[in-house]
Amino acid sequence: MKDYYQILGIEKAATGDDIKRAFRKLASKYHPDKKTGDEARFKEISEAYAVLSDEKKRAEYDTYGRSFSGAGAQGGFGGFDWGGFQQANGQGFEFDLNDIFGGFGEMFNGNRGGSSRGRDISIDIELSFKEAVFGATRKVLLTKNASCTACKGEGGAPGTSLETCKACNGNGKIRETRQSILGAFTTVRPCGTCNGKGKVPKQACASCKGRGIRRQEEEIVLNIPAGIENGEMIRMAGRGEAAQGGVAGDLYVKIHVAAHTSITRDGANLRSTLAIKLTDALLGASYAVETLDGPVTVKIPEGIKYGEVLRIRGKGVGTGTTRGDFLVRITIDIPQKLSRQARKSIEDLRKEGI
Repeated sequence: MKDYYQILGIEKAATGDDIKRAFRKLASKYHPDKKTGDEARFKEISEAYAVLSDEKKRAEYDTYGRSFSGAGAQGGFGGFDWGGFQQANGQGFEFDLNDIFGGFGEMFNGNRGGSSRGRDISIDIELSFKEAVFGATRKVLLTKNASCTACKGEGGAPGTSLETCKACNGNGKIRETRQSILGAFTTVRPCGTCNGKGKVPKQACASCKGRGIRRQEEEIVLNIPAGIENGEMIRMAGRGEAAQGGVAGDLYVKIHVAAHTSITRDGANLRSTLAIKLTDALLGASYAVETLDGPVTVKIPEGIKYGEVLRIRGKGVGTGTTRGDFLVRITIDIPQKLSRQARKSIEDLRKEGI
């Protein structure tokens, strides 16, 4: 039995967010389009995520060691009822492979019925620190296999009629008989000529040559959510490459956040450092602090210590309907040289025990 928690590298008590983060990290590394890609590993990761990210499937997996409503956690065909197949000629069996593997196809290909699936696309986007905190909208121009706009993906010339597919005689399926140790097996698969529709256009589309898809540029609008972190992955379902007679792949967008010159992030809070004069530390003062929302005036209390933190509420990272805080760490500038009058004043303070 596969250990889905081990596959994702998480504990059994992991939260939904932990599962999502683990999947994003591994999917980014092993995606087939990456140099470090591993298709088998990627499918295994996807299978684990499909079960553990669903509360019902996860509960079944935790209880029984498998998910009955999702992908099987056990290998092979254990527990499958072969008696449901129709015997052919008293010695063989006739069945549709999609009836058996439909669940797996849905997980890995995003569709049922055995239709093809377009390739996924991975891109990298760099954001400024401020864009990552507040969110941003980006437009990217991708050259990819997309549904033909001339025929709307049908493959036929505008206004042309349909005729019966000669490859499958209008059935939409192709039957193939094979011999095995159990006898003759007749397998059924979707017709590749008509993509399971049973009909084909009489005249092919001139733009895509009847394929229904063609290589073209497409502008995609990316709505980057506020508070996204460096290294996070955004998945846009169906925005990858199109497939003839199938479903489009997904678009994966990896986020890279540039560092800020004076501000750092700490979860939902933002942090910076403010250097103040020694006299202001002793007597108190007001300073302007540069936040991502613009300058904010903060009051320095009398006698503040080196390293103390002042809190500006609601100027941090957005978390749903609320925002974190902006934390200002105080440092004190110690003068390297003193005038004669300043030295005398400090010596008087020393005499007073200050």
